[in-house]
Amino acid sequence: MARALRFILGDQLSRDIATLRDADRDGDIVLMCEVDDEATYVRHHKKKIAFIFAAMRHYADDLRNDGFEVDYRQLDDPDHRVSSFTQALRQAVERHGPDRVVVTEPGEWRVLQMMKDWQRELDVDVEIRTDDRFIATRDDFAAWAKGRKSLRMETFYRRMRRRTGFLMEGGEPAGSRWNFDRDNRAPPADGLSFPDRPHWSVDETTQQVLDLVAARFGDHFGDLEPFAYPVTRRQATRYLNWFVTHALADFGAYQDAMMSDEALMYHSHLSALLNVGLLDPRECCDKAEAAWRAGAAPLNSVEGFIRQIIGWREFVRGIYWLNMPGYGEANALAATRELPQWFWTGQTHMKCLRQAIGQTRQNAYAHHIQRLMVIGNFALLAGLDPRQVQEWFLIVYHDAYEWVEMPNVVGMALFADGGLFATKPYASSGAYIDRMSDYCGGCRYSVNRKAGPKACPFNYLYWNFLIENRQRFAGNRRMAMMYGTLDRMKDERKDAIRADSARFFKRIEEA
Repeated sequence: MARALRFILGDQLSRDIATLRDADRDGDIVLMCEVDDEATYVRHHKKKIAFIFAAMRHYADDLRNDGFEVDYRQLDDPDHRVSSFTQALRQAVERHGPDRVVVTEPGEWRVLQMMKDWQRELDVDVEIRTDDRFIATRDDFAAWAKGRKSLRMETFYRRMRRRTGFLMEGGEPAGSRWNFDRDNRAPPADGLSFPDRPHWSVDETTQQVLDLVAARFGDHFGDLEPFAYPVTRRQATRYLNWFVTHALADFGAYQDAMMSDEALMYHSHLSALLNVGLLDPRECCDKAEAAWRAGAAPLNSVEGFIRQIIGWREFVRGIYWLNMPGYGEANALAATRELPQWFWTGQTHMKCLRQAIGQTRQNAYAHHIQRLMVIGNFALLAGLDPRQVQEWFLIVYHDAYEWVEMPNVVGMALFADGGLFATKPYASSGAYIDRMSDYCGGCRYSVNRKAGPKACPFNYLYWNFLIENRQRFAGNRRMAMMYGTLDRMKDERKDAIRADSARFFKRIEEA
């Protein structure tokens, strides 16, 4: 009987993963492993490592309960430690002598290169299957992108809506609009109350992982405990159902709002569960759409949620694979400034950054506007080195894998790819943060001041960014209004902007 070794990676924890699709419980073996290289090629947030390892161990237990033979290599097993995927696979082939190895294509380019090496170097056939958990395959996206002068998420999103049928009525978008984003920009309001989230207890398996991470990775970034996050398929589906029932209705209007010490508000907090494989993008969209059709959630909330999944999530993955290798080296704005140390400590006098980085340290999570318009916006205006910013984002968030982190940093946050898919930089002064959050109250800096040591640094850094990058952006029609305003400024004001920015950068570690 042909015997297959089926190798499942830590972000492939789906029961319908292509690797298992034709598995024979009586003969095949499932290989899973925790390896040093994957935990340390960047120094991942402690909570991120714990989440992935705990989810892997529970997934392996579920497979065993379903009749699969699972060869699982734990990082803390002194007799079976492995440092890399390649070492783990080579040893497993020697142990089991399979006729073939079956894998599903990985999310990251570097791991795909490993898999291609396996095909050449192992004395056994290695089959790499398409990851069809995504709605658009890599080839689908490449075919859509071919010949286009520009790649726009909105165009791709409409194609995905037609393809999937989500929120479509007779070939037209529900509500006669493709995008309800203008209805989803409400600032935080007084009196908002947020639903209590489910409580996730730490079982014996997860506690063993927490002990391992504390012992082995205690010097990595972030807080390990309290640890309260779903790590099983059952818990993940419960969290999805909770979000749709209790938070989705208010998610849309307030999805861009930020509040001090309110990390989650109405956000789903499901991205890590999607990216690790415990949830499927289609089931998330199905449940959200069903809530709208039942009158339990408004269209603007449901459309905004579905757009994040079949629009942005699928789009950035396509951008990543279309431009690898080399995409991560892009630096169109020649940004070279070192990442300030307070990106790791959160100890800055700028309250918005202190809040966003502090919540990231605590939770391995910050929502998309905190990432883009606070942390990313600062990194853009300050000219921080794109490679360092990419590594930071990859380290600190528990939903971060290179395929999703890199395009969001290189393309969205930093405009480092020169506008491959963003029509203009996502740059703003302190006014945007003030409008969309309560951060500015109690900050050491005044958002109402435009110049001087007490002024909000975002205010003068924004104009300094426009001044320094004028040659690149002066012809951008979407930035014509900003440059028109800059041109009407007196020379004295421009000199003050340059002087304030120079002073700030000289003392950036004390900001």
